Amino acid sequence: MHLDRDLCYRALLTRDARFDGRFFIAVRTTGIYCRPICPATPPKPENVIFMPSAAAAQAAGFRPCLRCRPETSPELGAWHGTWNTVSRAMALIAGGALNQGDVETLAERLGVGGRQLRRLFRQHLGASPKAIAAARRVNFAKRLIGETSLPMAEIALAAGFGSVRRFNDTFLHLFGRGPGSFRRAKTASAIGTAITLNLPFKRPYDWPAMIGFLAARAIPGVESVRPDRYARTITLDGATGTIAVSPSAQTNALTATINFPAITALPVIVERIRRIFDLGADPVLIGAHLSEDALMAPRVAAHPGLRVPGAWDGFELAVRAILGQQITVTAATKLAGKLVAAFGAPLPPPTDHPDRANLRFAFPPPERLAGVDLATSLRMPRARAAALAALAEAALRNPALFEPGRSLDDAIATLQTLPGIGAWTAHYIAMRALREPDAFPESDIGLRRALATRSGRPTAAELLARAEAWRPWRAYAALHLWASAAASPPETRHEPPARPHRLPARDNPARL
Repeated sequence: MHLDRDLCYRALLTRDARFDGRFFIAVRTTGIYCRPICPATPPKPENVIFMPSAAAAQAAGFRPCLRCRPETSPELGAWHGTWNTVSRAMALIAGGALNQGDVETLAERLGVGGRQLRRLFRQHLGASPKAIAAARRVNFAKRLIGETSLPMAEIALAAGFGSVRRFNDTFLHLFGRGPGSFRRAKTASAIGTAITLNLPFKRPYDWPAMIGFLAARAIPGVESVRPDRYARTITLDGATGTIAVSPSAQTNALTATINFPAITALPVIVERIRRIFDLGADPVLIGAHLSEDALMAPRVAAHPGLRVPGAWDGFELAVRAILGQQITVTAATKLAGKLVAAFGAPLPPPTDHPDRANLRFAFPPPERLAGVDLATSLRMPRARAAALAALAEAALRNPALFEPGRSLDDAIATLQTLPGIGAWTAHYIAMRALREPDAFPESDIGLRRALATRSGRPTAAELLARAEAWRPWRAYAALHLWASAAASPPETRHEPPARPHRLPARDNPARL
C-alpha cells in the first residue's frame, strides 16, 4: 500500500482527524508508533516511517504510544472498497478465524489461495495475516490487563497465547517491559465472574437512535432493553452467557459487561459486541461523503453519529426477518418470543444479576428448528414455517452462511436461493448480520417514502439509481432515510409471502 510521505506529514502536522486510522507514524528515534492525531510534538520528517496499519508497525518492532493509543484507532478498512478480500479477511480474523485454523483455511473461506492472501496482506497492510492476528491478541491482552482484575494466566489464555511464558516474552519484545507493568492501580472488573470492558468508538455516536432501533426489535426472553442499557443472552460453541452494554462514563466508549463460562471466547464476544453497535465505523468520513448529496446533507446533520445496528447471530436475525414479513414489528416480536419460549434452551434460574429476570432463554440454534412443524406450534402460515425450516437446514449444511467472506452480490445471490428470502430480506440480512456497508433494500417502502415529492414516491429503480451517489455507504444512507421519514420500521417492508420451493419429498420441509 503506497503512502504519500508529504501528504501524510502534512496531516500529521495539522492532526487532521480525517486521516485517523488511515496510516500510522513510526518514529525511528523513540521506537514508538502513533496516530496522526497524537497530541505529542511532531517528530522531524527524517525520523518518521509511515505505516499502513498498527500491525505493520508492531511487526516492525515499534511500540504503541501510551498517549494516543494507536491500537484503538477506528477500523476503517471495512469501508475501503479497493481491497475487499483483505477487509473481509480482517473481519474473519477478528471473529477468531486464526485462533485455531491456519492461513490456508482462511484463504479457502475467501475463495483465494494462501499465497495470494499473504501477498494481499503485505500489499495493503504491510504485515501477514498471522502478524495481524498476533497484534490483535497483544492489544486485547493489554486491554484486559488495564481494565480488569483477571490474573495474568487467565489473561494469557483469554488472549490466545499458548503459555504464560510466551505471553511475557511477547510483551517484553513489543513494549520493553512485562505485562504486569500495564496493570492500573484500580481495576474495573465486575463482581463475580463478570468482566467489564470499555469499547472505544470514534465520535459522534447516536446512542438514542441505536437503542431505539434495538428496543423495537428486542425478542422477549432473549433481549432486555432500557434507554441506558442493552442486555441479552448469548450462545457460543454450545455455551451460554449474557452481555450488557451501556454508555460509558468516558465520552468515546461503550461499557460492556460479559458473563460467559469460557474465558477463551472473550475476543470473539467483544468483536461481536462491536459489530452489534457498529463501533468500527467512522461517522465523520461516512457523513462527509453522504452530505455531498444535497438531499442527504440535512439528514446527516440531524443524526451525525447514526450507525447501522448489527446482530449477535446471523441465523437469529434471518429467522427474525422472515417472521416479520407481512406483519408489524410488534407482532413479529411477539411471535419471536413464542418461538424462543417453545424451542429455546432455558437458562438457570435468575440470580442477583440485574438483567436475569428478563433473560430466560438462549435463541434456538438451527438444529433445534430444522424439521419442526412450526406452522402448528406457532400458528403461522405453512409457507412461512416451511421457509424457516428450510433456513435452519441451510444453516446446518453451510455453517458459514451468515459469515463475511463473500462480495455483496454473491451474498445476496446465495441468500435469495433460500425459500422465503427475497431481495429485501437478503439486503436486510447483509446489512445487519454480514455487516455490508453498501447493502441497500431499494424496494423498501420507508426509503421511498422518505424521498417522496409532490409528484409521488420514487420507484425502486429510481431510488436505486439515486443511491449510486451514496456508495459504498448505502446502508448508512438507508438508516438516515428511515430516521428522517419516521417510516414504518424496515421489517414491515412487504416482502412477497414466503413460498416453499418445489423440492423432492425427502428435502421438502413442509412434509417433515
